[in-house]
Amino acid sequence: MPKAKRLDHLFLLAVLFLLALGTAMILSASPVMGMKYGDTFYFIKRHLFFLTLGLAAMFYGLNLNLDNLKAKAPQILLIAIALLVAVFVPGVSRKVLGASRWIDLGIISFQPSELIKFAMVVFLAKWLSENKTNIGSFTRGFLPPLLIFSLIALLIMKQPDMGTALTIGTTVFALLLLAGASYLHLGSIGLLGIIGVLALSITSPYRLRRLTSYLDPWKDPLGSGFQVIQSLLAVGSGGVLGLGLGASRQKFYYLPQQFTDFIFAILCEELGLIGGLSVLIALAVFAHRGFQIALQTKDLFKRLLVGGIVSWLTVQALLNISVVLGLVPTTGIPLPFISYGGTAAIINLFAVGVVLNVSRQP
Repeated sequence: MPKAKRLDHLFLLAVLFLLALGTAMILSASPVMGMKYGDTFYFIKRHLFFLTLGLAAMFYGLNLNLDNLKAKAPQILLIAIALLVAVFVPGVSRKVLGASRWIDLGIISFQPSELIKFAMVVFLAKWLSENKTNIGSFTRGFLPPLLIFSLIALLIMKQPDMGTALTIGTTVFALLLLAGASYLHLGSIGLLGIIGVLALSITSPYRLRRLTSYLDPWKDPLGSGFQVIQSLLAVGSGGVLGLGLGASRQKFYYLPQQFTDFIFAILCEELGLIGGLSVLIALAVFAHRGFQIALQTKDLFKRLLVGGIVSWLTVQALLNISVVLGLVPTTGIPLPFISYGGTAAIINLFAVGVVLNVSRQP
């Protein structure tokens, strides 16, 4: 029997570093909003609770039988899709800032779009590994994953949530690339995807406002351009060394979503260029070691599973940071391992556990 390999400690260390940094930033950025709930530590307490659940989920993923996960991939995807539909059911869903993305469970809420990211990766890893001989065929190998993604994207865009749809779309693209899909097919669908995103942005009034504010935020500095302007002010005012942990000015109701979607801006304001670069370096280590784990496994399902997970979390992180830096239009998407969030923390860390699980297998 082959001897089990050692756990990839560098991959784990990168994740733990990001979690520790994220916890410190949530502790710093959330008290202002916590005062609305009568407790300056309201959000950090909840974050630590979800982080504990997430670490437990990571341990579970580390010891999970991946053959069972593969066998149950279709059921997991169907459950995730059903939950996506449930966010449109009155009395079950909860709207936040006009978006129907949450299922209300009473004391906590659950975000199905976070589960669908993992479910999609697991299902496609199974499907592509079992249909590897057909991957060169457009109708038998390339089209089925696109049809499934189209259904999921339709449900997510209905919420609306452009950022999640882009993240999943890019992850599907990466999985097809790793599985050996035709470059012609990938190039064609990539071009169509770009055209589709632009068309959706132009035809939707609120997305058009985001696009115009991205092109010229100072045209409407108190309206559609407010977030990106405040974000850039936070990043720029940090300089090289930052103002110091806890010394942010933008968190005092200037920058919205200061400990969720725009936490990287507060991080740069307080920890400066050094803090921002430390996040990018940790993410680079995460991506590099993750893809190394994928390449070193001989099992195609596990290779695609790890490649899909690492692609999803890396793409989401880069998209979030790009929004904060004004490089792309604003999309409401959190920074993995750093932003505050319950569902995301649990599922992201479970996915990390699965990657670590593969890393120690012969």
